[in-house]
Amino acid sequence: MPTVLILVLLLLVLVGLMLFGGLVYLVHRHPTWAVPIGVGLAGLTLMATVVTVITTR
Repeated sequence: MPTVLILVLLLLVLVGLMLFGGLVYLVHRHPTWAVPIGVGLAGLTLMATVVTVITTR
């Protein structure tokens, strides 16, 4: 695996963890936002799954 690819994957993981932590904090502070954030994350998960399937072919 090229070094650049490993670094990009590491960066994506770190950004994902930061986003997850921020959303957990936001939902903890404002519980009424939990449903819209959950729907948004479900949509992102679906999109990421589709992109993964397309790129692996």
